[in-house]
Amino acid sequence: MSGNGHGYGEQAGEAAPELAQEAAPTTAPSVPAAFGLFSSDTKKNEDLKQMLESSKDSAKLDAMKRIVGMIAKGKNASELFPAVVKNVASKNIEIKKLVYVYLMRYAEEQQDLALLSISTFQRALKDPNQLIRASALRVLSSIRVPIIVPIMMLAIKEASSDLSPYVRKNAAHAIQKLYSLDPEQKEMLIEVIEKLLKDRSTLVAGSVVMAFEEVCPDRIDLIHKNYRKLCNLLVDVEEWGQVVIIHMLTRYARTQFVSPWKTDDDIVEEYNENNFYESDEEQKEKDRNVKKTYTMDPDHRLLLRNTKPLLQSRNAAVVMAVAQLYWHLAPKSEAGIVSKSLVRLLRSNREVQYIVLQNIATMSIQRKGMFEPYLKSFYVRSTDPTMIKTLKLEILTNLANEANISTLLREFQTYVKSQDKQFAAATIQAIGRCATNITEVTDTCLNGLVCLLSNRDETVVAESVVVIKKLLQTQPAHHGEIIKHMAKLLDNITVPVARASILWLIGEYCERVPKIAPDVLRKTAKSFTNEDDLVKLQILSLGAKLYLTNSKQTKLLTQYVLNLGKYDQSYDIRDRTRFIRQLIVPNEKSGALSKYAKKIFLAQKPAPLLESPFKDRDHFQLGTLSHTLNSRATGYLELSDWPDVAPDPAVRNVEVAESAKEWTAILGKTKKEKPTEKFYSESEEEEDESASTSATESESGSESEKEDKEEGSSDESSESSSSSEESSDSESDSKESIAKKASGAVKESNVEEIKRKAKGISKNRNTSSSSDTVSSSSEESSSDSKSVSDSRSDSDSGKSRSATSSKKEEKTAQDRKTPSKQDVFLLDLDDFHPVTTPVAVPTAAVLSPSLTADLEGLSLSGSSVIDVTTQVFVPTKTHEMLHRMTGKGLSAHYHFSRQPDMFGDHMVSVQVTVTNTTDQKIENIHIGETKLPLGMRIHEFNPIECLEPGGSATVSMGIDFCDSTQTASFQLCTKDDHFNVNIQPPVGELLLPVTMSEKDFKKEQGMLTGMNETSATIAVAPQNSTSLVIIEKVVKAANLGVVPSGQDNIHRFAAKTVHSGSLMLVTVELKESSTAQLIINTEKTVIGSVLLRELKPVLSQG
Repeated sequence: MSGNGHGYGEQAGEAAPELAQEAAPTTAPSVPAAFGLFSSDTKKNEDLKQMLESSKDSAKLDAMKRIVGMIAKGKNASELFPAVVKNVASKNIEIKKLVYVYLMRYAEEQQDLALLSISTFQRALKDPNQLIRASALRVLSSIRVPIIVPIMMLAIKEASSDLSPYVRKNAAHAIQKLYSLDPEQKEMLIEVIEKLLKDRSTLVAGSVVMAFEEVCPDRIDLIHKNYRKLCNLLVDVEEWGQVVIIHMLTRYARTQFVSPWKTDDDIVEEYNENNFYESDEEQKEKDRNVKKTYTMDPDHRLLLRNTKPLLQSRNAAVVMAVAQLYWHLAPKSEAGIVSKSLVRLLRSNREVQYIVLQNIATMSIQRKGMFEPYLKSFYVRSTDPTMIKTLKLEILTNLANEANISTLLREFQTYVKSQDKQFAAATIQAIGRCATNITEVTDTCLNGLVCLLSNRDETVVAESVVVIKKLLQTQPAHHGEIIKHMAKLLDNITVPVARASILWLIGEYCERVPKIAPDVLRKTAKSFTNEDDLVKLQILSLGAKLYLTNSKQTKLLTQYVLNLGKYDQSYDIRDRTRFIRQLIVPNEKSGALSKYAKKIFLAQKPAPLLESPFKDRDHFQLGTLSHTLNSRATGYLELSDWPDVAPDPAVRNVEVAESAKEWTAILGKTKKEKPTEKFYSESEEEEDESASTSATESESGSESEKEDKEEGSSDESSESSSSSEESSDSESDSKESIAKKASGAVKESNVEEIKRKAKGISKNRNTSSSSDTVSSSSEESSSDSKSVSDSRSDSDSGKSRSATSSKKEEKTAQDRKTPSKQDVFLLDLDDFHPVTTPVAVPTAAVLSPSLTADLEGLSLSGSSVIDVTTQVFVPTKTHEMLHRMTGKGLSAHYHFSRQPDMFGDHMVSVQVTVTNTTDQKIENIHIGETKLPLGMRIHEFNPIECLEPGGSATVSMGIDFCDSTQTASFQLCTKDDHFNVNIQPPVGELLLPVTMSEKDFKKEQGMLTGMNETSATIAVAPQNSTSLVIIEKVVKAANLGVVPSGQDNIHRFAAKTVHSGSLMLVTVELKESSTAQLIINTEKTVIGSVLLRELKPVLSQG
């Protein structure tokens, strides 16, 4: 089963092991277990063949379960292939599934027999069941016979257009198989890959990118249009798909964006979260001080932002992929966020630890600061295998500095005593590296290594000698005593490398030990014939050096050694002997070099550099097999260097705006055809308002169904549709947003119509469905259903008018801005949302004691009345959108008016002031191309036809920020130019103020505790401790409504988010000693925490 375990697991939800368990009792041998090893399976297989040829489906199904069970246990069931393949055309869906599971396993082994059933596989490609279609394609692509390549190609093309994303996923898998069978099909396969790359299903994304990497990894032009989609889908793709996509996007980004490292230290990163909430003056001051030569491309930032959450993945490969992406693509100041996640992986099994530690070892050489806080995580454990110990030691050595070296040396002392000799030797090398890199501890390390020379273990002593030799080269003048000490050890040490190192040291510094050196040569000359080749070479060198410096004492000894070397078995020794003799012993045949023999032998040698073995690995991409092996593996794709100039970012733009307009037009036509029918059906409902609750509920149910169908509700479609219809879900999502946009515009034009109707239904206030008693909830649900149906009829009845009366639209927009008292009841219906949070009811009155009393009186028992109110404070602060220098004389500023937006319920109203600072007219100022995150929408302002010199114009636009502080990027265009501009909302502008009674506030707050509550204790400036100042500062910072409070020291504020209508409850409770507790309760925890961070400095500053 190993051959297709991965494939089948993807297909049928790991059905094979389940079937194996189910089949276990059936396949249990009847003979005693002791004889199971010698029993023949022939009889069993005969039995299975008879069952497969039976006319009963139950017998065939039982046989297939047993066969799949055999495969799952690793038994060979290939001889049953002819009997199984006969059932490939079975009408029983369960049998057919199991037959395909079997065929996927054995089709490659029994290709001739599989070819006989090829027509059946082709028919199965059109089977209604998506699992059968996918299985047929898998089997077909498993038959590795060149003759069926055209059939496979046709099948892949058809499957790539299948409604089921699961079948499309299998088409992507088949592409790789076909390419390996026949590389000449590359061009046609690229067309299919291009088509599948446009697929919006998360199921397909990983597989098609894998096919892209296998077939045409150099065709990055195919990725341009799909780049943003892949970034946004990344979080929802399956884990192995995420790994493939991240590696591909890493390569892509290195070709499309400029390096963020060049001016990394000088740049104030413009996307830094802290900058979002600084005052305008501070931001402008920073802009003046820092003239940025580098601005990160928004697409580059999109990739980094969307991969960051994957650091929390449970899959080690995903975390490693994100870590390498940040290492290769992120600014150095941001790469540090991966360190904590990588350290977390060290709790995994040893194989994962090995790979992660290798990558950390490479990272820690260049950027020590990333892992310094986690130093203790790399301490060696006694249970670690040697390979893990060595890597941890490598990392500890890389992280060593003046601050932590004393701690590390204490740790190393313990490691040296380890029973693992290989690890102990590596530790001594690590001590040597620390001594070389940190001059303050060189002497300490050297003394410690000298102490190790008296160790009983020969391996430790030998390694210490080698390391001491390297250290002494750095400052030999001070260490004559150590050289003498090492010379005495020569009698006891037998390890060749250590003996050779001592001899080299004595020879190199023979002038510092003139009495000892000749004696050492005498002793080694005796044992010359028994020494290792490495030691013999050093004895020859020692003799040559002593001959040149102290020929009186050593002339005869050297000649004796040279004669021994002349007849040695090793030709290396013989060659070296002849070379040295000609060089140092002058005779008539000596050449000119003999004059310089002393300079040659006793030349100053450069001190060796003790470097990490991971120093040169960073030229391989982290996390790859090539990096692990430190050599280029087959199929490795190089990371390209950053381009000096970024290619045109416009290649990644997708024509979303045009397609959206087309859809809007289509939806507009269909909606205009419906109103008459809907109008009558709902007017009949109005006549029956006095009907029983149950009847009203049934009507509202049918009405809500119509709503769902009309607006393309994704909830209902996701529940009712099978996986084969997943592809249509994404379409319905886009339709929903467009339909809502359209319906929102229609509502605005019908405010007056709703006013007339509202007089009759003002008593049926729209209330929250969350009640304490069953009876009250049923009453409310009935009133809700009436109000919903009425609101729909009112909004739809005005659709025909909205098409013909543009003047009315302008009038109603003005009415909306200055609402009358009646709006308390009618806008209630307009803002109905079927969400779990309390439904907001807009009101126009400014907060006053009389209104508070009215609101408390209107509260129904067991329910909350939450009213949208007008803003308490209108901000005057403007933000620069386009500087006059950048805009060639055109400047633009924007501010948030905190008015209910006329373009749609979910939009934030933004006032844009455009000024012409030139001496010429500027014509046709309008919004051009938009670059928006997923889900965000913009309602453009009407084009300004002409702006006179020195003139300015203020226009309104609406932006649906989707309850996030992400930047809305778009182009501000004139007749001749276009400029890239951004609008970034402070979190306080994503809210609509609401008011409620204190009782309702406490009730809602009680329902939003635990994970939905964020709090902080702050020190309040003395001048901020009065009620008026606190209210003023809070409502200035955020668009909150004031909730009446019965206690002087507690101030309450409430709002709902513009997009989703989620409640945002803020409490400021003054404590003793000038402190206050700030509590925020909301379902939108991210917005809540950001708002908390913004309000803290507001209250603490003077």
